[in-house]
Amino acid sequence: MKEYIYAPYVMERTVHDLRVGDLMRITHLNIAFGHVKEDRVTVEHLQYLDRIAIYKRINPKLQVILSIGGWGADGFSQAAATDHGRADFVRTSMEIMEKWDFDGVDIDWEYPCSDQAGIAYSPDDKHNFTLLMQELRAGLDALGERLGKKLLLTCAVGGGEYFVEGTEMDLVAQAADYINLMTYDLRGGFAKCAGHHTNLYPQTGDEDGPCGLKTVEMFHDAGVPYEKMVLGAAFYGRRWKGVEAGLTHGLGQPAETVGGFGGGFDLQDANAALTRGFTRYWDPQAQAAWLWDGHDFISYEDPESLRAKCQFVKEKGLAGLMYWAYGDHTLFEIPAHELMGFPLPDREEH
Repeated sequence: MKEYIYAPYVMERTVHDLRVGDLMRITHLNIAFGHVKEDRVTVEHLQYLDRIAIYKRINPKLQVILSIGGWGADGFSQAAATDHGRADFVRTSMEIMEKWDFDGVDIDWEYPCSDQAGIAYSPDDKHNFTLLMQELRAGLDALGERLGKKLLLTCAVGGGEYFVEGTEMDLVAQAADYINLMTYDLRGGFAKCAGHHTNLYPQTGDEDGPCGLKTVEMFHDAGVPYEKMVLGAAFYGRRWKGVEAGLTHGLGQPAETVGGFGGGFDLQDANAALTRGFTRYWDPQAQAAWLWDGHDFISYEDPESLRAKCQFVKEKGLAGLMYWAYGDHTLFEIPAHELMGFPLPDREEH
């Protein structure tokens, strides 16, 4: 059986929720987030790094990765712009790797050549991102040789054309061990039109719209091998309010708001949805689910859509699946079974 990557991101506030059984079934754990301050990487704000040693005792094969950045995290453009800045970035990253026994670095720069997250940017980011990744590769290789182990370099990339246009992904892919595709938030935070935010295939009625397949092929055309791509899944929802019904139960219809983060309740709990007046609908073309109560539209991942993504990973020869963010135990079980081969709990087998 092929060994797939199964890699959740975990936030500081959900570190306490990590279950022993889950740590045994994942391959990589992305710790979110390290920050960039004055060209240096810092983790002083992270309180639970001493638990890395415990995670590795539980699962000696587990790879623990420091993810640096995240939405609205500034400092990348400034650090990457100069030889000295990149050197400080790499040096401080290596110090953190060694001190806390991390197994690699994940660069989550959102986004090179863009200020949409309110961070500093420059047209020079396009090549400077490449230089930063190349110098991190060299630093990790040197440190890994000294420590006697392979250290990983990955990056999280936005799911739209803006990311490809603002980077040199063919060169970045050569430096990276794998690329985490953020195939979520494809619709939502900027658009007052309800739709799927993490759909695998084109949404019904929007053949040219964003989807996971389009993202995969776009990055492949930009020079990223399929076998280095890790598909993204969303263990959360996006909710539009004041959506027009139309003839599609809100799908593709104008809304009063953009798609806000979260759904307001456990989206995997069918009874909770029903008591709030929501009905689940399925888009067979997009392989994506949504909830609709006649007024609000919630796009979310469910077991059926996640199974489709796992099958897609296998068919396309991708490296595996990652997700944002750890905490939904119902969804966790699906890739653990479909990609990793672990048995499902009884509730999923009937």
